[in-house]
Amino acid sequence: MSRSRSITYDKGLFHLRTEHSSYMFRVTPQGQLEHLHYGAPVRDADAEALSLKRAMPYGDSVLYPGGGAAYCLDVLPMEWSGAGRGDYRPSPIELVTDAGSWTADFEYAGHTITPGATQTKCGLPTAYGGDMTLAVLLRDEAAGAELRLYYTTYPAEDVITRRAELVCTGAGLSIRKLMSLSLDLAERELKMTTFTGGWIREAHRCERAVEGTLVNESRTGFSSSRANPGFILSEREANEEHGRVWGFNLVYSGSHMSCVSADERGSARVMCGISPDRFDWRLEQGESFETPEAVMCFSAEGLGGMSRAMHDFVNRHIVRGPWAGRGRPVLVNAWEGFMFDFDARRLLSVARRAKAMGAELFVMDDGWFIGRDDDTGGLGDYEPDRKKLPEGVSGLARDMKKLGLGFGIWVEPEAVSPKSRLFAAHPDWAITEPCREPVYGRNELLLDLTRPEVRDYIVESVAGVLDSAEISYVKWDMNRQMAGVGGAFAHRYILGLYEVLHRIFDKRPEILFESCSSGGNRFDLGMLCFSPQIWASDDTDPIERLDIQKGLSYLYPLSTMGAHVSASPHAQTLRRTPLDTRFAVSCFGCLGYELDLRELTPVELKEARRQIAFYKKHRMTLQYGRLYRFELPDGREAFSCVARDGSEAVTGHFRRLVHAAPPFEKLPAAGLDPGALYEVESRPPLLRIADFGALIKHALPVKLRPGGPVLRAADALAGLRQETERYTASGAALLDGIRLQNLFSGTGYDKKLRLPGDFGSEIYLITRVGKAK
Repeated sequence: MSRSRSITYDKGLFHLRTEHSSYMFRVTPQGQLEHLHYGAPVRDADAEALSLKRAMPYGDSVLYPGGGAAYCLDVLPMEWSGAGRGDYRPSPIELVTDAGSWTADFEYAGHTITPGATQTKCGLPTAYGGDMTLAVLLRDEAAGAELRLYYTTYPAEDVITRRAELVCTGAGLSIRKLMSLSLDLAERELKMTTFTGGWIREAHRCERAVEGTLVNESRTGFSSSRANPGFILSEREANEEHGRVWGFNLVYSGSHMSCVSADERGSARVMCGISPDRFDWRLEQGESFETPEAVMCFSAEGLGGMSRAMHDFVNRHIVRGPWAGRGRPVLVNAWEGFMFDFDARRLLSVARRAKAMGAELFVMDDGWFIGRDDDTGGLGDYEPDRKKLPEGVSGLARDMKKLGLGFGIWVEPEAVSPKSRLFAAHPDWAITEPCREPVYGRNELLLDLTRPEVRDYIVESVAGVLDSAEISYVKWDMNRQMAGVGGAFAHRYILGLYEVLHRIFDKRPEILFESCSSGGNRFDLGMLCFSPQIWASDDTDPIERLDIQKGLSYLYPLSTMGAHVSASPHAQTLRRTPLDTRFAVSCFGCLGYELDLRELTPVELKEARRQIAFYKKHRMTLQYGRLYRFELPDGREAFSCVARDGSEAVTGHFRRLVHAAPPFEKLPAAGLDPGALYEVESRPPLLRIADFGALIKHALPVKLRPGGPVLRAADALAGLRQETERYTASGAALLDGIRLQNLFSGTGYDKKLRLPGDFGSEIYLITRVGKAK
C-alpha cells in the first residue's frame, strides 16, 4: 500500500482526502473505475458498504463481457464512462477511430501519485500549490488510445481538481467530445444552481431541481455572460449555512458545457468541460490532447461554507504573482465620465480631484489612440493620438506620477476595426468566412489568434505601449462574440490568447491586469490565472449590481470583482440611487469611481473622500475577509466580511423599496466569536435635503420653500447626516441578532431614526474589543 497525506491507494481503492471531505473510487475486477463517495469524511473500511449492491440485472440491461449476470455499466456509479458498451447515460468522451468506430471502453492500466500539482503541456492554465496529484492511466486497446485522469488535492480549501489527457496510440482518431470531469453521485434529491444572464445582467442565480438532464453551456467562443462555467449542486433543502453542497468550476475561458443528468435509479451524472458543439480535434499516432482543469469543492455547511472554501482556493491557488493576496488600489476610470471625448488637460483636471479624494490610480479608458474618436475605427493601431495627448502616453503618465497617482490604460488587442491601418495592411488576419460577408460586433472583427504572426503583433504592440511609460494597470477588453467559427478553432483561439497573456504579463508582473469583456463576458478562472481582478459588468447601477456581485460571490472572491461608483441616474437603467448606496455596493469588491468628478457637488466630493478613507482602512477585510450572505425578507440583501483574524467585520445592509410602517429589524451577523465583546458602529449615510420634499418645512426652524435656491445651495454644500448607531454586545448577542433603531414610518422626524429610503443602504462596522464577561 502506498500512502500520502491526502491521497491513499490500497488494493484497488483510491481515497482522496481534504480537511472536511472524502473522495473515493475503486477499480472493479473488470477494469472500470467505480465511484463510491464524494462528501463528508469516511474510512477506507467503509468502501464496501458504500458500493452499489446488485444481485440481478434489470430486464433491459446490457451486460458487460466477463462481468457476470449482474454487471451492467448502465447502473454502475462510474468515475469515467465511455460509449457503446451498455452505459446509456451521457458520455464524457466521444471519439471516432479511423476504422469508423465510436465505441470507447477504457480500462484501468496503472497509476502514479506524485507530490504537488502538475501543469499541462499545451499551455492551458491550472491551479498551483496543490498537495498531491494522482494520475490514473486507462487504456482502450481496440480504439488505440490511452486516457490519463489527473486529480490534485488542496486539503486546506476542501478542493480537488480534475483534468484528462487523451493520447493516440493507434493509427489516428478524432475527438468529438472530451470532458474534464465526470462522476456519478449517488444522490436523488438535488438542485442545480447556475449563474446565467447576458450583457449588463451577468451571473443571476438560477435554481432548478435536477430531473432529467440539465445543461449549462456557452457556445459563443468564450465563457460568456450568458452561462458562467461555475455551477453548484446541493440538497434541495440546503441554504446558506446548512446542508450538503458541491461546487464546480472550470479553469477555462472558452466555450464550455456542464451537464447534470439524473437517471431513474437514483444517481446523477455530473460532467463539465469544453463544449462539444462542432468540436472535432484530430490526433495522429503519438499526439495528445489535454482538457482544461475542473474544480470540485464539497461542504456540509451550506452554500456559504462552499463559497468561503472556493474563495480561499481562488485567492491562494488561482490568482498568482505579486497581486496574490495584495490589496487592490482604489481607482478612478475616465470612461463613463468622458467616453471618447477627452484630452490630456481634461483628464488631468479630473485626476487632481481623484487625488484629493484619496484615489490611488487613474485609468485612461478607450479613445486614446489614433482613429479612435468613436467605436468605428482605430482598433489595432496602438499609436497615441497627439491631438488628445500632445505628449503621448508617457507624458500623461509622468503628469499622473507628479500628482502621486498610478496610471493605467485601456486596450482591446484581440479585435480590429475595418477603419484601421492594421486591417488595411492585413485584412486576412481578421476572423472571417470565405465567400460570406463578415459578421460585425460593435463595429469590429476578431483577430485570428490561432496564427503565430497575429500573436506576435499583439505582444509587440501591447508590450511597446506598456514599456513606453510608467504604467501600473491595464484594462484588457474584448467586446464581441465569435461568429462563423467554433469547435476546435475556438479552442485554439483560447490557447493562443493564453500564450499572448503569458508573453506580455509574465515579464511585467507588477502591472495590475484587469480583464474585461463587455463587462463579465469572460469572468472565469482561466482569466483569473492572468488577471487578478475582472470587471464584473458594464452595469454600474448598484441595485443591478447587488444581483450580479452576489451571483459571482458564490464561486469567486470579492478580491476579483471590479466594482465602481458611477453617476446617477445610471446610464444603463436611468434609475436614481444615493451616493452612499453606490459606494456601499462597490466596496464589496475592488472599489473604483467611474464618473466625471467635476460634476460632483462639494458635499458629494467630501462624502467620496470619507468613503475612500473608510474603504482603505478596511480594504483587506472587504477584499479578503470571510464572506457571509444573508437571506432577508422584503427584497433586502445583506453581506458581511469578517477579517481573517476575527478582529472586525463590515456588514452591508441593502434594500430595494421602502414599505410603509416597516417592522423592526435586526442586524445580520455571522462568523463572530460568541465569547468575544464587540463594538458596533453604523456608518451614517449622507441624506439629501431634496429627498424630503415638502416635509423639510416641518424639520426646519424657519420656513423655506422646498426646491428653492436656499435649500438647493444647502443640499449641494452641506446635506444632512443620520445619527450614528453605537452598541456594545457580546458575539453571542450579535449572532442572535441585536435590534436596530426603528425606520422612518411617516409619524414625524427624529435624528435617531433610520432613513434609508428607496434603494438605500447602511454599513455597520463591528470591532472586537475584548472578551465578554
